[in-house]
Amino acid sequence: MLNKVPEVTLIFWAIKVLSTTVGETGADYLAVHVGLGANLTLACMASLLFAALILQLRARHYVPWIYWLTVVLVSIVGTQITDLLTDKLEVSLYVSTAVFTCALAATFAIWFAVERTLSIRTIVTSRRELFYWAANLFTFALGTAAGDLATEALGLGFRLGVIVFGVLIAFVAVFYTLGVNSVLTFWLAYILTRPLGASLGDLLSQSRHYGGVGLGTVHTSLAFLTVIIALVAWMTFEGDRTEGADPAQ
Repeated sequence: MLNKVPEVTLIFWAIKVLSTTVGETGADYLAVHVGLGANLTLACMASLLFAALILQLRARHYVPWIYWLTVVLVSIVGTQITDLLTDKLEVSLYVSTAVFTCALAATFAIWFAVERTLSIRTIVTSRRELFYWAANLFTFALGTAAGDLATEALGLGFRLGVIVFGVLIAFVAVFYTLGVNSVLTFWLAYILTRPLGASLGDLLSQSRHYGGVGLGTVHTSLAFLTVIIALVAWMTFEGDRTEGADPAQ
């Protein structure tokens, strides 16, 4: 089958950050404001994620709406896993960050041992795709734990958290332009976009009393989802137009 992951462009990173923000605000909205609670929210979103993964795995090539739907759902589930450990089971953010770091490292180690590559440009078999989505889930869970650790436990706050994680991603981009391994820099940036998006989501949605802008989870989630849908629709339109173009022209 063809590669199942889109080209890494500015639009890719934009949707990735937006999806991580929706993962943070969407999970909070369902668990708190709708009143589903952490357990039921996780169960519902995990079921939807399972259905989306089936669609994604059955596709023989990259389909924008299926891929990004799966990313958004992975973001919400990853967020809920961390929140469940922290809020319900009272697991320290230091512990959960360390555990998810080890889980992600183990996933990468097994993936590389089996496939001899971690490049997203070669997701052309179902086994590689399963490794890819497992790594995705752990990056979102790790990013949520690390983001909460930085902004809450270490006291950075939402605004400073956005700045710190944004600067770290900028450093990774500089390293990439200097010729540092592209696979390494991709995954570092991919992990860091999660706490960046979480900090941005909290900054926009939380009340001014807690250091946020006060837009609320509903308005923040709807605004970001609208942008995601618009960008995915545009990518789909561009892909269809490219495929339908006359090769002779």
